[in-house]
Amino acid sequence: MPDIRTEFDGQTVITTFEVTPGSAQDVLEMLTAAWDQVIRRQPGFIAGAVHLNDAQTRIATYSQWRDRKDYQAMLRSDEMRRRNREIHAMCKSFEPVMYEVQAVFGD
Repeated sequence: MPDIRTEFDGQTVITTFEVTPGSAQDVLEMLTAAWDQVIRRQPGFIAGAVHLNDAQTRIATYSQWRDRKDYQAMLRSDEMRRRNREIHAMCKSFEPVMYEVQAVFGD
């Protein structure tokens, strides 16, 4: 489970996928399989989550990695390159962005 803290010194990546309501479930299934079978098993992976908006036009993933290089190595693997080509073909667009936590709020 993601543990969001300002003291986190790893790499946070949030990726957004623009999809259509007709393709959302297919993309979601492809992403879920990639996370279960490949991504979560990569060196440096800490935690992640997959989100779908209620209109089924956007999917967002949140992941935490020990280091930026671990995330980049996962993306460059042959398996993820293949899977990302298939996922990208089903999306209008997708964009991974690296972030640093600036503030956390909660009880």
